[in-house]
This record gives sequence, structure tokens and C-alpha cells, in this order.
Amino acid sequence: MLEKIRQSAVDFEGVTIGEMLQPMFDTIDTSSGLFGGGAAEAQFRSMQVLELGKQIANNGGIGLADSVYRQMLAMQETAQQEKTQQKKADHDA
Repeated sequence: MLEKIRQSAVDFEGVTIGEMLQPMFDTIDTSSGLFGGGAAEAQFRSMQVLELGKQIANNGGIGLADSVYRQMLAMQETAQQEKTQQKKADHDA
């Protein structure tokens, strides 16, 4: 369970990094390069940037995954406590 939460946090960081990198790649003119430009590059650029973000996150990232992981654990703990309190209240009633 904890590993799924950790992986979700890393995945979230990867998407976030990709979204932050996208504007940078949008300003690069690759049409003058030997393999640059064209409709195919424009079509696959967003996937390339997303994969780049995932790779950065999977290799340590920028620290966002750790914060997200801690917050997800705290939210899960709070939800579990509320559920336990509700069961106790239902039992006492």
C-alpha cells in the first residue's frame, strides 16, 4: 500500500515537471536542424516532454514527490481516524 502511494507521488511529480518543461520546449526552434521540425516532431513533442519529466522524477526529481507522499499519508491517516470515530459513534448510539 505504501509503495503504491509512493509511486503515485512520483508519478505526480513527473507530470508536474513535464508541465513545467513544456513552455521551455515550446520556444525551441528545431526546424533548422538535420532531424528537426515537421509535423511528426510537433505531434510527439508533448509525449517527449512528459517522458522527460517522468525520468527526472524517477531519478530523484526536485523533491516534490516527498512532500506529496507525506501529505497523502497524512490525508489517509486522517480519513482512517474519522472512519474509526464514526464506527465508534455508530456503535455507541
